Amino acid sequence: MLKVNPEGSSEILLRAAEHICIAARTAPKAYGEDKIVTGIVYGKELKKLQEEMQRIGKEKNLNFLIRDAKKIENKVVVLVGTTLKTHQSAFCMPHNERIGQCIESAVDLGIAIGSAVSTASQLKVDNRVMLSIGLAASNLALLGEDVKMIYGIPLSISGKNPFFDRR
Repeated sequence: MLKVNPEGSSEILLRAAEHICIAARTAPKAYGEDKIVTGIVYGKELKKLQEEMQRIGKEKNLNFLIRDAKKIENKVVVLVGTTLKTHQSAFCMPHNERIGQCIESAVDLGIAIGSAVSTASQLKVDNRVMLSIGLAASNLALLGEDVKMIYGIPLSISGKNPFFDRR
């Protein structure tokens, strides 16, 4: 038996995406509270995500959304998002509780994303963190209505990272 260019298999990229989600899940969290939500988008759902990116881009005249939508075609995308924390913390003043919740949630999300892309790098998978994907995923509520902050990490296995040098 012979497999030529086995790295081109979509199953390989999906397995990598699962490992990347594991890294986001196991990243440290403030107060040990896990509010991180992950997802893997591909196939028909990816097409819906692209269409939403293009719609937002045209509606708000944000060309980077349209550009990024083209770049993720036929790729696999990892979504990493968070709900807001609901407890009183050291960062929250009584009159400013929501800001404190956002700070802790944003920090946890940043750590989870860093862990995720570190794992992608270790797996030698092309990737890039994209807010544009997260905006569309949030509009579509792909990770649920209560997930308020989302970023997307498109994945590819190719000779050159398609997510950089994006013209």
